[in-house]
Amino acid sequence: MNVKIFFDKISSNANPEKSKIKMKYFKIKQGQCEKNDIMLGVSTPTIRNLVKEFDLYLPEIQTLLYSKYHEIRLAGLLFLVKIFSETKNELEREEIFNFYIKNTHKINNWDLVDVSCYKIIGLHLLNKKNRNILYKLAYGNLWEQRISIVSTMAFIKNQQFDDTLALAEKLLINQNDLIHKAVGWMLREIGKRNFTVLVDFLEKKYKQMPRTMLRYSIELFSPERRRYFMKK
Repeated sequence: MNVKIFFDKISSNANPEKSKIKMKYFKIKQGQCEKNDIMLGVSTPTIRNLVKEFDLYLPEIQTLLYSKYHEIRLAGLLFLVKIFSETKNELEREEIFNFYIKNTHKINNWDLVDVSCYKIIGLHLLNKKNRNILYKLAYGNLWEQRISIVSTMAFIKNQQFDDTLALAEKLLINQNDLIHKAVGWMLREIGKRNFTVLVDFLEKKYKQMPRTMLRYSIELFSPERRRYFMKK
């Protein structure tokens, strides 16, 4: 019943004109993201506010994740982040983590990845030695690859850079622009916290890096330093 009420509420905010804009923004028609995605045209702030009003759990969230509508799947992931953050029980967090991994095929657009993965996958693995799942995901589909690198944001925020750098190296030869941007973004986040670590990595790997990845990673450099790397 809660799922039905939630679905009705979010659907009542649908906007056909905004839907067209979002379809264009996500480049769905060009096939650069999930080509079969359907947008309701509901804003993310509206979705976040609705998620605050409801309490849904894994079986109900599963229903949301299997929706054909992008914003409904986004809501499902925001509920998942919500229940993960609200519990300190390690067994419950493990269950949510496993649920996320089992449903990566429904986390199929860049914004769905970015709002959820490091807040669940990253935080769950933060104090664990075994992070092999990230390297397995790095060999998966486009979205799993993005999950693997963006999840390390949780590590970066805690001054742990090794896995980000190792995954960045594995993804250097990736052909997709969405991965180039994600890796560059994570490298830039490292640079905010330890400039030397980033520069050392760039000096070793800049020749292999796609231009977009390099450009994103040096975005906060001085103009002189940016020119130095881009000319190389």
